[in-house]
Order: sequence, then C-alpha cells, then structure tokens
Amino acid sequence: MIGRPLVSVVDDDESVRESLPDLLREFGFAVQAFSSAAEFLASDSIGQTKCLILDIAMPGMSGPDLQQELKLRGQAIPIVFITAHGDETVRPRVLAAGAVECLLKPFSDAALRKAIDDALQTDEGVGP
Repeated sequence: MIGRPLVSVVDDDESVRESLPDLLREFGFAVQAFSSAAEFLASDSIGQTKCLILDIAMPGMSGPDLQQELKLRGQAIPIVFITAHGDETVRPRVLAAGAVECLLKPFSDAALRKAIDDALQTDEGVGP
C-alpha cells in the first residue's frame, strides 16, 4: 500500500463495493470500501484518503451530506460523486460545493480514471 494513493469508495450498493475496488486496484491504487458515510467517518482511512468516490443517494447520511460533514471537519478530500439517479440538478450542486466530478452510473473506466486523476492533481496541487 506504500506509495499507492488510497482511494476510498463509499456506496451502499454491494455490487459497486465489490467491483469498483478491483478496477481501482488495476489502475494501481490502494482501495478501501465502505457501505455508508457513517462507516467511512468512523474509519482510520479519512486522513489517508487521497480521493473519495462517493455515491450520492444512500440511506442515512447522503453523499452530499458527507461532503458537507468533511468540510466542517476540515478534511479537504477531493470527491468524485457517482450516481444512478440522473437528476439534472444534483451534478451542478455537488460540483459547486467542491466535488471534482459527478459521474452517472454506468460510467466508463476511462471517465472514472480521468476523474480520479483530476482529483489527485487537485489534492497535490500540481500536475501529473
């Protein structure tokens, strides 16, 4: 895990938590997956996470709610939202609140990789 950026996935959909980490590992990232925002907040991974892939609609605390909670805690983790709900008002709202990208499920591997690369550049404050 040393030297590989940690990408954390927070999604209540078990199939996403099983498949997405495999793809992210193929991309060369270290990965942690969480079934809820509360589980992520209670973890030791917050301080090490370089990019957060976050579902928008989840039971309990939603993705945007977690985004706000991280801001309140002073945790500036770049966020890539993913959603199966194509509500046209959500994307502009989460981007305005500081998300790097908002991808509609199903998204391509290339779109996800670009969003993560953009997030990591945001996190480092430098180019690739």
